[in-house]
Amino acid sequence: MAAPANRVSKPSGERLPFNTTSFQKKTRSKLLSIPGTRPSVQNGQLLVSTGVTSLDYLLGGGLAVGTVLLIEEDRYDSYSRMILKYFLAEGVVCRHELFVAAAQDNPTDILQELPDPILDDVAIHKPVEQPRLSCEPQDSLDAMKIAWRYQNLPKVQSALASSSRFGHYYDVSKTMEPEIRQAAKCHPFYLPEHPTQSSPTHSPMLESYSALLKSLEDVIHREGFDVATPMSNSRNILRIGLHSLGSALWGDDLCCHDNPRHGHALTTFLYGLRALLRSSLAVGVVTVPSHLIQNRALMGSITRLCDNAIALESFKGSERETNPLYKDYHGLLHVRQVPHLNCLVSQLPDHKDLAFKLKRKQFSIERLHLPPDLSETVSRVSRGELAGATMVASACGSGTSGNKHLDF
Repeated sequence: MAAPANRVSKPSGERLPFNTTSFQKKTRSKLLSIPGTRPSVQNGQLLVSTGVTSLDYLLGGGLAVGTVLLIEEDRYDSYSRMILKYFLAEGVVCRHELFVAAAQDNPTDILQELPDPILDDVAIHKPVEQPRLSCEPQDSLDAMKIAWRYQNLPKVQSALASSSRFGHYYDVSKTMEPEIRQAAKCHPFYLPEHPTQSSPTHSPMLESYSALLKSLEDVIHREGFDVATPMSNSRNILRIGLHSLGSALWGDDLCCHDNPRHGHALTTFLYGLRALLRSSLAVGVVTVPSHLIQNRALMGSITRLCDNAIALESFKGSERETNPLYKDYHGLLHVRQVPHLNCLVSQLPDHKDLAFKLKRKQFSIERLHLPPDLSETVSRVSRGELAGATMVASACGSGTSGNKHLDF
């Protein structure tokens, strides 16, 4: 049966117009481009540098925008304060805005101690050496051979570094020039200059923390760091540095008693801080004197309320300071918590034994490599020599007794 005339197909030479379909190619959404930031290769989160390249590598490439980094201070608050100054100095170089809060030192004094950036730190590309031909006889003769079981093992590198460059380098032996420092916009919060008023309601948060959170919220909304504000071409990042929260200078008694009266004041503040940063283009670094907090369960709650958490254990004043095994380091670094952002499984550090050291001009974090314990080696050698001497003595004794038996 023939098909109807109105259903006869068109000749093959005639084609339908290309735009008759409603299909549209899906394009990738344009990422927010802000100076001093880059997207993460793991989860696409916007990252900023902490100022310490080895710490950026440890955190998965950098510090994610909208998160909080908790630093458990060392005993003398030397190296934790240095990391905080690195974080603020990186914000100054990248032209980010700063919010610095402290109860002991004036934030302006902290800014005057920022390390000097090395702005001419351009990587020098060395010429690639041409590979030798396999026909050269010295390749097979002069090459040093090692045991076959170690030939395929990767080389151990102590330094933590990424293949891609992110952040800047700083010279801790010098301070930043005033012209560079004054070019950045800073919002200081000095607790003695902000008189606190007792609230009529029984709030679990202290008045000092309430004033700090209120000041930070005003800066975020007034300066346009809130994500809900209309998008503009001049978006920027707010770097927040909060020094030594939980100390007695903030009116907190966490470091004074086993069962503090304001036990939930800091945890309530951190809960509000993290909720505020989740909806803003801001990133925070908080230092806490954890070695003075006697309630370890409460310290665990403080750690869980932050996205990233590291602890610094300095060798200063301890037995390890004079121990020759740790002569190349100034302390240990412990990773307490890593973030879970836009992923089911977080990226854990590939090495757990970490140490930090302060060189003449730079602070760095490295993998901890201890030298071989020579005392055990010597003891094993001495035991082997003693066993060999015992066997020789027993053999001589048996030979002497045999001779006596023959003579008899």
